[in-house]
Amino acid sequence: MNNRSQNRRDERLMARRRQWQSAPLPSRIEPGPDAVLRKVFVEGYGDVAFWRGIFSHYETDKLRFEISVPHRADMAKGKQVLLKILEEHDGDTILCMDSDFDYLFNSGNHQSYTINHTPNVFHTYAYASENYLCYAPSLHNVCVKATKNDVRIFDFEQFMAAYSKAIYPLFLWYAHSALSRNENYFPLIDFRTSAKLNYVEVDNNGRNTIVWLEHQVEKRLALLEQKYPASKERLPEFEKSIRERGVTPGNTYLFMQGHTLMDNVVMVVLNAVCEQLKAMANNSIAVSRMNGQALRNEISNYNNELRNVREILLDNENYKDCFLYCNLRKDIEDYLAGKPATK
Repeated sequence: MNNRSQNRRDERLMARRRQWQSAPLPSRIEPGPDAVLRKVFVEGYGDVAFWRGIFSHYETDKLRFEISVPHRADMAKGKQVLLKILEEHDGDTILCMDSDFDYLFNSGNHQSYTINHTPNVFHTYAYASENYLCYAPSLHNVCVKATKNDVRIFDFEQFMAAYSKAIYPLFLWYAHSALSRNENYFPLIDFRTSAKLNYVEVDNNGRNTIVWLEHQVEKRLALLEQKYPASKERLPEFEKSIRERGVTPGNTYLFMQGHTLMDNVVMVVLNAVCEQLKAMANNSIAVSRMNGQALRNEISNYNNELRNVREILLDNENYKDCFLYCNLRKDIEDYLAGKPATK
């Protein structure tokens, strides 16, 4: 982009900014005289809808919640911003954030201790909200909404359990490396490279993909064990500690980095499955008795009903029976009831 084009873009942006600044703003509907409005601060714009979906269950004519990012002149957002403002607000202000590894680390460092033991701080338990969106039992519904085809050709629960078992040994190394910040011998970028899927064969429920992944994991494990024998000795104790927090080989995907899970695993699987489902639906139309314009119209009508898989996944809310989500709900209910935190 040349300087002239950039200058025109900047001028249009400034014009819109002046328009927004001068435009009258709508007024907030205040709660009734007997109602309480509780502020809930979250990490970013993308988190507002997730936490609204949770707190809406607890609203009454006496209690309302307002979910937003922190109100700062510099527009800073994120987990560290929430932690920095923790001491500036009283117990009526609620702070909600992704767990990352802080739930698994429990009291392993100051940040984890604060997040796990502060009554008005709530975390996702899963690594992030993206992990809930990728909850395996909900993924068939995502495919149905995207393709309008309800035929089950893929067992997502079975596949994600197999995927989790395949990456579990590397997950231990990655999480332990994150806890041992001074070493950082297996950072996220290396884990992401080792745990991502380049393809998924829908046939045989992706078994060939899992076998390929297991081979990649074995090669990476061999390198880590050879290079860091002292860390290998510490892994069994660390594994015991995170298993007590709910991690098992079959559910590892709930605790891995959320964007890696969504972008490099689940979207790869969903796209592969949805392509097959769309092909099946189009084939059923093609072999029908329709011909000519009627056939073209039917094919067009079906394909016009298709929706973007990623957009549907981002709106997925069929994770409410996940045990980690139930833990989160219980924490909020205990807090609102005035009970001591049990996180």
